[in-house]
Amino acid sequence: MKSERRHDIDTLRVGAFVLLILYHTGMVYVYDWGFHIKSPHQWEWLQWPMITSNRWRMSLLFLISGIAIGMSSLVSRPWTILARRSLRLLMPLIFGMLFIVSVQAYYEALSNGAVEPGYIAFMQRYLMLQPWPDGGFAGAEYGVTWNHLWYLAYLWVYSLVLAGLVALFRLPVLRILKTSWLAPGRWAGWVVILLPLPWLFYGLYVLEPIYDTNHALIDDWYAHSKYLFMFLFGVAVARSQRFWEHVVDLRRWTFGLALFGWMVYMALRVLGRSITPEQAAELPDINWTAISDSAHILYMWCALLAILGYGKVYLNRPYRWLSYANQAVYPWYILHQSLIIPLAFWLIPLNLPGWLEASLVLFGTIAGCALIHEFIIRRMRWLHPLFGVHLRPQAVSTQ
Repeated sequence: MKSERRHDIDTLRVGAFVLLILYHTGMVYVYDWGFHIKSPHQWEWLQWPMITSNRWRMSLLFLISGIAIGMSSLVSRPWTILARRSLRLLMPLIFGMLFIVSVQAYYEALSNGAVEPGYIAFMQRYLMLQPWPDGGFAGAEYGVTWNHLWYLAYLWVYSLVLAGLVALFRLPVLRILKTSWLAPGRWAGWVVILLPLPWLFYGLYVLEPIYDTNHALIDDWYAHSKYLFMFLFGVAVARSQRFWEHVVDLRRWTFGLALFGWMVYMALRVLGRSITPEQAAELPDINWTAISDSAHILYMWCALLAILGYGKVYLNRPYRWLSYANQAVYPWYILHQSLIIPLAFWLIPLNLPGWLEASLVLFGTIAGCALIHEFIIRRMRWLHPLFGVHLRPQAVSTQ
């Protein structure tokens, strides 16, 4: 098959990280949700759009990561997977934990009154990698934290799992993935929609109440049940021509099912907030949690499939900005939260109107990421591996 660059996957990756920056900015201002720093301007209405995206945004990133590696030649070479993914993920993770995330840890501890002003003194203590008895920032009990960079740690571990599976079973991966293992016809496409739902429901309904998401890698089994599945599923379907035919053909169905799941899920959340305990006692004696979780999973999974389907139709084109954005996406991801928190820290005492403060935090973060990436990271080659930058990023392609 002739090589075809998958611009839609590249574009969706960039869009997913843009959404991540918006989401983390919103965390400063959303009402009643914990974050590293909170503004006195907090809006309850912000919860609804954030819940809408929160149910699938990180799953989309892991799914796209799996698709990208499944479309690359790495997938058939386990030792190359280990070497390349360690270089691309571990170096930015370690560097980011020590020198980028430390910025947000400092301002979080400063806002909590746990440390005295003075970043250099804080860094001298932080780089000792010893627990902080007085706490003050997320992860202080470990002495160092990865905060939003947990995605890199999880993705690296999942890449190890993939490499182990390939090496252990000596799978002819490229031949298997090139095979159109899905049957033709629209009805066969419904397998893609329906088959993963029981597993995803099991994770949410059974595992999530026991293993609440902690982003600490260890004892985070609900998150692994979801994100590892998304990653491996992406690898498995990346080269399946029929999979892409199915998600395109059924995109209106998956969008409609996602909309239905979202409406049921949101209606139950509104109902749960608006009725009194006395009114709740009068409701039919059925498993409302199972209904809510079923709607949640239907919305999440069908939204992902709809995004892939519509993306394949409308985004698979060579945008002029896409190559640059692909190089910028990792540095922006690594930097963004360490700009959001200091900006909020310095702007909050000014007592600005809420809309102005939030706008300054958002646009200041965007400007800071753009300037640091363009004038520092891109121009200093020795920084490239520390921020996951490739001068000539590998095209996401089918082969």
